[in-house]
Amino acid sequence: MVTKPDKPKTEEVAVKEDKPIEVVKPKKVYANDTEKYIDTYKAIAQSEMKLYNIPASITLAQGILESGSGNGRLSVKANNHFGIKCHSWTGAKIYHDDDKKGECFRKYKDAKYSFRDHSLFLTDRKRYVGLFKHKKSDYKAWAKGLKAAGYATDRKYPQKLISLIERYKLYEYDKEVLGDDYEKVEYIEGKPATYTVVKGDTLYSISRKYKITVKELQNLNGLSDTALSIGQQLQIEPTSEN
Repeated sequence: MVTKPDKPKTEEVAVKEDKPIEVVKPKKVYANDTEKYIDTYKAIAQSEMKLYNIPASITLAQGILESGSGNGRLSVKANNHFGIKCHSWTGAKIYHDDDKKGECFRKYKDAKYSFRDHSLFLTDRKRYVGLFKHKKSDYKAWAKGLKAAGYATDRKYPQKLISLIERYKLYEYDKEVLGDDYEKVEYIEGKPATYTVVKGDTLYSISRKYKITVKELQNLNGLSDTALSIGQQLQIEPTSEN
């Protein structure tokens, strides 16, 4: 009897674009919970930066602060690392005392979905559009911009983020993503020393933003009129040579 050879089996592979990367929990000994948190979530923060242009340093600092380095109730019980409330959320929920008693917060199956939702939360809402005008290396502008846009009610929120970024050198993860495109932003007395012109900028709007007169901007940059070009770099603060 002649038997027919078995047909080769084929496997169907479902492909999902831009799926959040898996969180790999490291097996190491850490000085504190914050260092462990950073090592656990740095890769996913960098992945989100590549997809959504949010600095990894900002994402990590917000996660550390909002979740208590992963030890807060919302992160433990609901995998919610950014304190994002329900709003129009139709998924699982958890109730937690925050500004008010028993407020509704989003609940996730896995922490990676919290990081993705954080990216979508910032990119999909008009009030955060100004954040994306800042350089991805300017974590100070991003920290201040988050507070200005109403992400948090704590008036010291920007300083807390900046402190975490500088203490744990979280900007290094931005450098790894940006590579040769990384451009360090120098600050003088709390203000950026330079500013790169983006679409919609005018000398007047820049002067208002940095509390400097149009005339001073012109003098600092040797401008005889108010014409600007996208990508043009302006000096905001005088140097010792001015």
